[in-house]
Amino acid sequence: MKAFVWLFFLLAQFLIVSAQKNRSVYLFSYFKGNGEDGLHLAYSKDGLSWQALKNDSSFLRPTAGKDKLMRDPCIIRGGDGLFHMVWTVSWNEKTIGYASSKDLVHWSEQQAIPVMEHEPTALNCWAPEIFYDAAKKEYMIYWATTIPGRFPKGDSAGDNKYNHRMYYVTTKDFRSFSKAAILYDQGFNVIDATIQKNGSKFIMFLKDETRYPPQKNLRIATSVSLTGGYSAPSAPITGKYWAEGPTVLKHGNQWIVYFDKYTQHQYGAISSTDLVNWTEISDKLVMPKGIRHGTVFQIKQKELLLLMKQ
Repeated sequence: MKAFVWLFFLLAQFLIVSAQKNRSVYLFSYFKGNGEDGLHLAYSKDGLSWQALKNDSSFLRPTAGKDKLMRDPCIIRGGDGLFHMVWTVSWNEKTIGYASSKDLVHWSEQQAIPVMEHEPTALNCWAPEIFYDAAKKEYMIYWATTIPGRFPKGDSAGDNKYNHRMYYVTTKDFRSFSKAAILYDQGFNVIDATIQKNGSKFIMFLKDETRYPPQKNLRIATSVSLTGGYSAPSAPITGKYWAEGPTVLKHGNQWIVYFDKYTQHQYGAISSTDLVNWTEISDKLVMPKGIRHGTVFQIKQKELLLLMKQ
């Protein structure tokens, strides 16, 4: 009888430890400065208090592209179980960076994907993001590009020469890609889109980049298709400040949108349970010093423990 009780106790302890290792925590990928030193990571258990890992030093230094920057790193877990990351390699190149990893510590060789090389006058490829389409078992990569003269609406309303629209490509293997196509054009300057699935709909959080008259706020558009058909934007969901680089977390029944209050050199957040009524919760955030535009996603506790050893 004692042996049975002891075995039961050991089994219970094993199950508790296994459950703890598989419990999800939140990770935030971001850059600092101009993105010269590469990928930074921070973690959180409640989505509000974030602690930098590895003493806030880089987990991966950039090698892709001519300028070798790693701005706006976006990481997701793909259908193959790997972490897939895309990022901005330069202010003025026609490529985006890509790499994959099993554990967020050891990374594949970095690629510069020439998504806009076929457009001779394209100025840039900014803030790429990635979405895994489980139904089609493929990935969609999307980003903002300016092609001067392509979209007359908004040409005189942006900053200097920029008048962005959102573009996308699809891929199953990160070796062959579809030709870049328009993802979002509603007649205004738009950047920094990020997409979440909500039931049968896709929710796009985006930045209205209009400078004259100034908008510089975050809005929402919806579609029943991942790759197009998104609605006109909602009214602004952020306040009377300039905001960019949204990333979104669903914490219980609460949506949290994090963003860079870049003119104030601080991070902000808003929350909602219905995607209509939003509450400012910026004062509840604790973020690493100097954090810039990034992405929030989930990892397991055992994956975090490996990162904490670095």
